[in-house]
Amino acid sequence: MAEKFKNTNNISFDVVTSKAERFEKGVAIRKVVPLSAHQQLNLAENREDPVEILIKTSIGRIENLLPIRYSRMMESPFAFYRGAAAIMAADLAQTPNTGIHLQLCGDCHLMNFGGFATPERQLVFDINDFDETFPGPWEWDLKRLAASFVIAGRWRKFSNKNCKEFAWNVADSYKRHMLDYSKLSALQIWYADIDLAELIELGGDKDFKEFDQKRIKKALEYTAHEKEFAKMTYFDGARARIKDDPPLIFHPTGDLEKQVVKEGEIIHNRYLESLSEEKQVLLSRYKLHDIVIKVVGVGSVGTLCGISLLMSATGEPIFLQFKEARKSVLEGNVKTQGKYSHQGERIVMGQKLMQSASDMFLGWTDDSKNKFFYIRQLRDAKVKPVLEVMKPKNMAEYAKACGWALARAHARSGDPSLISGYIGDTNEFANAISEFSVLYADQNESDYNKMLEAIKHGKLPIAAEI
Repeated sequence: MAEKFKNTNNISFDVVTSKAERFEKGVAIRKVVPLSAHQQLNLAENREDPVEILIKTSIGRIENLLPIRYSRMMESPFAFYRGAAAIMAADLAQTPNTGIHLQLCGDCHLMNFGGFATPERQLVFDINDFDETFPGPWEWDLKRLAASFVIAGRWRKFSNKNCKEFAWNVADSYKRHMLDYSKLSALQIWYADIDLAELIELGGDKDFKEFDQKRIKKALEYTAHEKEFAKMTYFDGARARIKDDPPLIFHPTGDLEKQVVKEGEIIHNRYLESLSEEKQVLLSRYKLHDIVIKVVGVGSVGTLCGISLLMSATGEPIFLQFKEARKSVLEGNVKTQGKYSHQGERIVMGQKLMQSASDMFLGWTDDSKNKFFYIRQLRDAKVKPVLEVMKPKNMAEYAKACGWALARAHARSGDPSLISGYIGDTNEFANAISEFSVLYADQNESDYNKMLEAIKHGKLPIAAEI
């Protein structure tokens, strides 16, 4: 009799004696949830109004930044999708799933992947946004990622056939690499990463390969803190200050200024306590000089995010980015109980669980008003996808890379043998995911149009960015 085992994500499963047995257990799940079931998008008749969900997710955000949020989201259905993770989370809760839970990214779309430097200064390709990370059904991340390729492909005016193939490539790559990870030990999976330079070498487009190789070279040569310091700061006496660039970078005023002045040092010191001792020693050589508010990402606009500037006694800078950590949009849509009451800790621990390597200064903190934050370096040799220059062939290759990275991340907290057994070696699962992705792209466009109507009738505020 196999015993029950509960892992750190509160997920129970049978401990069996071999990978083959776990694989066969995955195969058996198909009888309960057929692979073809994943093409379904049967939304409830009483589905919540997407505009109302957006309004709910704006509660508690900085009021005068909300027009920027909606202005960004109205740019295209793809921009809307990036800011509408809460809408899709509610929809995914209505779709079939196998009951296999693991740590999810939670906002798994194609712009939340890219290259970045590990603490050992190696450039890897991985997921890079975990604001919504939470345990849940593995299918949810995959469906959101695949759908994002259809939506982005339509935005680029690619053919319907191309767009559907992008989604198919995501699921097929996930399948193939999850099978590879199912043959490794847990420790081997933990050590696994995706070398960005090697990944680019696999590409078939010579011109695009050269374009990416130049970006890698530039990223490796980039000494972020020194260059940012020269570009972003000035001295006010002995104190280094960050330049305002409103409405996207600015010093807080009014009540927010009082809060930052009063609690800035407290928040910083609590952050230091979340770091390991050697990182505390390193940052003890730096003093906090300035804090500004910075508008970031589509989904995070209006949350309290910003930059803090630290200076050493000899004048070397470090820029840290802090982001407000709110409840995951997945919470309330899954039955899984969250492990962390501190939302900053939830994000940091989820990121460390899913990423092959995380920022050396990644930590969490809070203020006296129960606002949670997480902190990391502002920039560190990041290489972001440039969709505007991608051709269909490049987009297909990028879809495969994202599917690979997601499989690696899921294999760390999930059971790759169980998932691989379920998916199998046919095209049926990828076919179903690509069908779902097209259906959800249609739904996303309908929701986008509802947002435009709400803006037209003054229900959502907008303002032009400077």
